Amino acid sequence: MEKTDKIYVAGHRGLVGSAIVRSLKEKGYTNVIGRTHRELDLCDQAAVREFFASEKPDVVVLAAAKVGGINANNTKPAEFAYSNLQIQCNVIQSSHEYQVKKLLFLGSTCIYPKMAPQPIPEDALLTGPLEETNEAYAVAKIAGLEMCKFYKRQYGDDFISCMPTNLYGPYDNYDLQGSHVMPAMIRKFHEAKTAGKETVELWGTGTPLREFLYVDDMADACVFLLENYSGEQHVNIGTGKELTIKELAELVKKTVGYEGEIVWNTEMPDGTPRKLTDVTKLHGLGWRHKVELEEGVAKAYAWFCENVEQARM
Repeated sequence: MEKTDKIYVAGHRGLVGSAIVRSLKEKGYTNVIGRTHRELDLCDQAAVREFFASEKPDVVVLAAAKVGGINANNTKPAEFAYSNLQIQCNVIQSSHEYQVKKLLFLGSTCIYPKMAPQPIPEDALLTGPLEETNEAYAVAKIAGLEMCKFYKRQYGDDFISCMPTNLYGPYDNYDLQGSHVMPAMIRKFHEAKTAGKETVELWGTGTPLREFLYVDDMADACVFLLENYSGEQHVNIGTGKELTIKELAELVKKTVGYEGEIVWNTEMPDGTPRKLTDVTKLHGLGWRHKVELEEGVAKAYAWFCENVEQARM
């Protein structure tokens, strides 16, 4: 990439997209553009084509998606499948038609089988059944990364994919009906502390193992791949480190300063029992994460406190 390339970040206001915009600008890329959903509906094929025809981006980062936690995925699977397939098909096809020279598609580690080998290597894709609670989202994301592979094979397009692990940080979604585990915990403990509540209810048993990556580290890895990678296979982005949901809860509780008790609602689902990425490929390319979890949670909570009025609640 050239520093003057016009780089379109789809989803530039979200957790992922906003971090990638920050990283690009910090690294000297001066022509980064984005469009809000109101300005450009990525589910509208004609509108997407018109945008590409008029703006002619050199590089595209596809970070826009309909996302949510276990509850949202469980209750709205058709919406998750339909919306994400539309977004991906429209942006990837227009990137091909208007000769974008580089595209990065962001997936999610939920694409891997529920009982994938741990840590999960890239070649575990499509080797077993998916986790039922986010199957629709996973199927859509699998289609997106496979499309990038097929466009590369058939047309020679430099379309690459990456699979970030669980992300957290500035501009996360704190809506309890659709948020992921980290922001949900931050909000619950913060509100319980503020209200003086004696208990906080969390879902499941707390035993599943999860890996978490600070979103600015993820963005740094994405720019690194844009600059250094053109392979057909997708690349995992993570820390290679894990902890239980109970351990995470205790860390968030301590960071927030909540002194009450945690009540685990074991009637609610746990999701995948373990999900740790194998980051051997990424390490081999020369990239490693910088922000450890304790520091990252403190950064995330500080941002939440400073932006609680503007946060997605």
